[in-house]
Amino acid sequence: MTDTGKQLRALYFTRFASSFGLVTLLTLLPTFINELGAEGFVLGMFATGLTFAQAVGIIPISWAGDRYDKRTVLLGGLGLSVFVYLGFAFVGTSWQFIAVRAVQGIAATAAGLIALALVGDLARESERANTIGTSNAWRFAAAIGGTFSAGALYDLFGFEAVFGLLMVVAAAAFVVVWLWVEPDDTRIHGFPFTDLAFNKRILTMTSFRAQYAVAVTLVRTWVPIYAGLEASRGGLGYEAATAVAVILAAEKFTNMICQPYTGGLSDKFGRARFVFVGGLFYGTIAVVVPFTPVIGGALGLPDTFPFLGTLSAAFIPLVVLNGLLGVADSIREPASMALFADEGKGQGVASSFGVRDLVWRPGSVLAPLAGGWLTSNAGIDWVFFLGGAFAFTGVFAFLGILSYNHGRDALAAW
Repeated sequence: MTDTGKQLRALYFTRFASSFGLVTLLTLLPTFINELGAEGFVLGMFATGLTFAQAVGIIPISWAGDRYDKRTVLLGGLGLSVFVYLGFAFVGTSWQFIAVRAVQGIAATAAGLIALALVGDLARESERANTIGTSNAWRFAAAIGGTFSAGALYDLFGFEAVFGLLMVVAAAAFVVVWLWVEPDDTRIHGFPFTDLAFNKRILTMTSFRAQYAVAVTLVRTWVPIYAGLEASRGGLGYEAATAVAVILAAEKFTNMICQPYTGGLSDKFGRARFVFVGGLFYGTIAVVVPFTPVIGGALGLPDTFPFLGTLSAAFIPLVVLNGLLGVADSIREPASMALFADEGKGQGVASSFGVRDLVWRPGSVLAPLAGGWLTSNAGIDWVFFLGGAFAFTGVFAFLGILSYNHGRDALAAW
């Protein structure tokens, strides 16, 4: 038998590999759009094809993970990933790209969801949020590495080198899972997805998550848009791509270093209160983002930076605030994931995470549409105000339903 620590390390690397592939392709998405000349509906499908395939894959992949050996399903997802990255090297038209990207969505869902389910299964209950937080930290490390390395690798060696690296990383994850992760002998018969979807505790958590999806999608998507959008349209007008990358990396970095620690605290002091505090903190920071020019001006901060050139006094406040958004999310995410894992343990942990993922999808799809309308018609500031509002309504709905259905002390007891 492989020891649990070695199995978890293999799964951590798997989550790194899955996230690295997604972020690298996302970073190069504008390059693909320009190379293939995508416009209109086809342009929208470049992003929607992936997310739609992920949404479609959640239920069958969750069911297969609970009904059969999770390790086998995970190996299938990683093996498919290797062929997906090979397929990208032969893409010649927009529709070919969309098709391969859709298959990438299925592979990423199988790898990410099942790896997370196995982490939740293997973790001790008293350390579950800490273990999940450590797993998430590897995912954020991949996001930082993918963001900074994709462009440099493409500029130096072209697409083939990028896809070759992604194939090697996915193949390495396949090998470590094959060698170190034990077969999963848990078998959940029937269709646990339905039972868990109506589980009272999970319904309480989804009352928060469905609204919070709008908040996070709006804020994460619009921070780089706000940084790069022309000043005449309400943005900061940063032309240096590196400046935007630094702003984005701040959120990933703080999330990465904080999650194992905050997850451990939620194991010790109660998970529900960390979901509440993290969501409240996130909403507060979100509504402050549009005031970064005022903050920078009031503090007399510089507007010119080495290697980046002239930006504005808002640059440092925006980096700090985006870093604080990462801290806020690190307070919430491992605690939230652990609550879902707690409910799924022995009843279908993959399906429990599948419910969690599926609830996120409507908000993540609809929020960008609202953000685009607000940017054009009301001003970009209102995107962040709306994001903050959904974070606030989410946490207070969670608190209200939690207290009503589970008692006044449930926030401390969960």
